[in-house]
Amino acid sequence: MGEESGSGEPIDILLKSTRDLLRPEELVREATRDIVKEEIRHHLEKTLSADPKLAQDLKDAVRALLEARAMEYAALVRVGTCTARLGMAAVPPAIRAALTKDVVELISRELGQIVERSL
Repeated sequence: MGEESGSGEPIDILLKSTRDLLRPEELVREATRDIVKEEIRHHLEKTLSADPKLAQDLKDAVRALLEARAMEYAALVRVGTCTARLGMAAVPPAIRAALTKDVVELISRELGQIVERSL
């Protein structure tokens, strides 16, 4: 075994990943974590079912958090848009025309890929 164990050869990578899968202590730890998470989940569900007001308050809080995140993302998009507009306004008209063309092509391509993935 004079060779380096991390040579990057496909067979070495396969052997290492197989060894990782067969590490029983890792499997036991992950299984134990899943069992503990499931027990906690059951306890929390039981607590929420016993207190409908708390369950509704939690739903409302999660909804408010999601709305706040959506507002944050919308604000980031607006800042990005303004920054792009500022950058475009700061360059000479000839360069601005070329950049505008490139940006429109990029957006069209990206939107096309999004539509294709959603179908």
